[in-house]
Amino acid sequence: MTIEAISVDPVTQEIIEGKLTAIVDEMGIVMARTSMSPVIYEVLDFACGLLTSEGELVAQMNGITLFTGTFGVQVKALIEKSAGNLCDGDVLLSNDPYAGGTHACDFAIVKPLFVDGEIIAYAINVAHYLDVGGSVPGSLAPNATSVFQEGIRLPGVKIARSDVFSNDILSIICENVRLPEIALGDLNAQVATVRVAARRLTELAAKYGVDVVRAAFANLLTASEKRSRAAIAALPDGRYEASDIIDGDGITDAPIPVQVAVTIDGDSIIADFTGCPPAVPGPINCARGALQSAVRTIVKALVGPQEPSNEGWFRPLTVIAPPGTIFTAEKPSPTGWYYEGSVHASELVWKALAPLVPSRFSAGSYSSLCVVYISGKDRNGQPFIHIEPQHGGWGASEEADGAGALIALTDGDTYNYSVEAIEARFPLRVKSYGYNIQAGTGAGRRRGGFGIVREYEILSKDASAYGSFGRTRTRPWGMDGGGSGTVNALQISSVSDGKVRTYGRIAHIDLNAGDILRVITGGGGGWGDARQREQHLIERDLRNGFITEAQAVKLYGYQTKVAV
Repeated sequence: MTIEAISVDPVTQEIIEGKLTAIVDEMGIVMARTSMSPVIYEVLDFACGLLTSEGELVAQMNGITLFTGTFGVQVKALIEKSAGNLCDGDVLLSNDPYAGGTHACDFAIVKPLFVDGEIIAYAINVAHYLDVGGSVPGSLAPNATSVFQEGIRLPGVKIARSDVFSNDILSIICENVRLPEIALGDLNAQVATVRVAARRLTELAAKYGVDVVRAAFANLLTASEKRSRAAIAALPDGRYEASDIIDGDGITDAPIPVQVAVTIDGDSIIADFTGCPPAVPGPINCARGALQSAVRTIVKALVGPQEPSNEGWFRPLTVIAPPGTIFTAEKPSPTGWYYEGSVHASELVWKALAPLVPSRFSAGSYSSLCVVYISGKDRNGQPFIHIEPQHGGWGASEEADGAGALIALTDGDTYNYSVEAIEARFPLRVKSYGYNIQAGTGAGRRRGGFGIVREYEILSKDASAYGSFGRTRTRPWGMDGGGSGTVNALQISSVSDGKVRTYGRIAHIDLNAGDILRVITGGGGGWGDARQREQHLIERDLRNGFITEAQAVKLYGYQTKVAV
């Protein structure tokens, strides 16, 4: 009997779908509670999912958006590579950006889930590792020109056989990373999550039967596809174009023009990146798997932003891009800072669709994750590596001001570090953390959201930093006459000479105890004519200290009330 011929009653279908969500959520809880990297248990820089035996996503937790969109591509690549050579208890590891992954720091742990000797599904956990070797602590050299400078890659190796770890693979990892104890701790946590998934799915199959579970998978995907196609069909057919600029690649500051054409034709959607430049020398390239994920993020926002995600939502989507471009990099092009490139792919599609669906999409945002790596020795002489993505200002929408201090489009459901966690774990003191009011936002009938300013005092006598900030010159775009947003910057206030130095993409900064490292993120673009902003909204911003009275008059034509 074929899967299509098996009937699943609506109640059972709903129960199974709820169980799938519960499984991936449990995987996420296990990961957050057992990992050793603060970037995982504090920031939640990971994601978990379940896929069919063919590699189609059926459930995911709310994790890193760019990770979840690569699940299917990575698992299908592993299925092809394994060619049926998988046994119960095997656990695979891959961190290959050219096989559906992102960059070498993101380890994908995949376990085939067997029931009665047959693979019924796959469980996946992708997490960011603090260090995987390479030329710099943290592995993401902003000036890397080859993937071979970005750390160890293990494309689809069996990290465990019969649920027993491979000591040879573990030894290779330990000898190639700077923080082996933390790396192995995170690896153990990842493997624990996919083992949890195996137990829970076995329970599900025992209760309802393998055929019913498979049929429920197919029903879920078909139903999501239908809803996605209906949402797309409700939009006007047409070709919608957008262009943007990437501010340098880490090797040069030369502007990099990028573009997209989005075509809606009936119930299908095509995102065509033909015409984008070849892969650049610096590491802001992304490979095809990350590009597809970046586009999927926007399509999901278009067709069903509040619904649980699965492969069915994306069946109407086609992504076109020639090989070897900045968005489809191939070996050995560096991809360490892939999210700085892929966020522009997301924003291009966002920008193209914003006029079409103004209730769903906003003006331009600060875009860049504005990640800074700070490393060195702590007070005990032990090495430390601190990585932190930063929040910023999003663009205004047609009827609402932009969100302030929100994580970038690529990063999904992740948190910022608490001040207490940073100061307890690292030789750093957080001097200030607040809205970037001084730079402001894009003015408009609805203004953009505010970025942030976060200052760290360096307490270590042996420390250095590097980072790669986008949108340091090209400001977030406004919509319908709204003003442009403001830019991002990394600043160092030197204790030795009192000078303040400003950077964008910088490969190395020596730091002294007492130096202040300042992260500045920009405000989002505005929407609509600023002169149409309502008086009570202007006065609210005045009360909150977001603008001065002089700015209110200049930007919005504010008329002060004269006392009688």
